[in-house]
Amino acid sequence: MAYNSRFAVAIHTLSLLDSTEGRITSELIAGSVNTNPVVIRRMISLLTKAGILRTQPGVAGAQLTRPSSEITLLDVYRAVQNDSRDDLFAIHENPNPNCDIGRNIQQELEQVFARAQRAMEGELEQITLRQVTTDLQQMEEIRQTISRQG
Repeated sequence: MAYNSRFAVAIHTLSLLDSTEGRITSELIAGSVNTNPVVIRRMISLLTKAGILRTQPGVAGAQLTRPSSEITLLDVYRAVQNDSRDDLFAIHENPNPNCDIGRNIQQELEQVFARAQRAMEGELEQITLRQVTTDLQQMEEIRQTISRQG
C-alpha cells in the first residue's frame, strides 16, 4: 500500500474505533475502508506497536489506548511511517555532477523538503483524532438532514 494511503487508512480505522461502542473486527473495518481484512490487521499491528491501540489474544477487535482527544494525527503519521524513506518528498538520485544545477540540487532540495516536512508535522500535531471523528459525525448529520429534505 502506498504511504499516503496507509496514513488515510489508519485515520479511517481509528475514526471507526473511536465512534463505535465496544470492539469491532478487522472484517467490519475492512468493509468500511473497502479493502481486505489482512490490510486492516497489518494496520492495527502498526498502531498497536506505536501504543495507539491495544489488542488481546483470542479477542477480536482493538481498542484505543487513550482518549481520542489525546491522539494527534502526528502520532498516527509516525505510527504508519515505514522508515526514513517515507519522507513527504523523495529526491531523485544521481543528478549529473558536471552540471551546475545537478551537483547542487540534492543539498538544496533536502533543506527545502525538510522545512516542508516540519511544517506538515506541525499541522498534524494540532489535529486530534477526536476532532476528525467529530467532523465526520457532523458531516453525516448534515447529509442525513439533506437526504430527509430532498
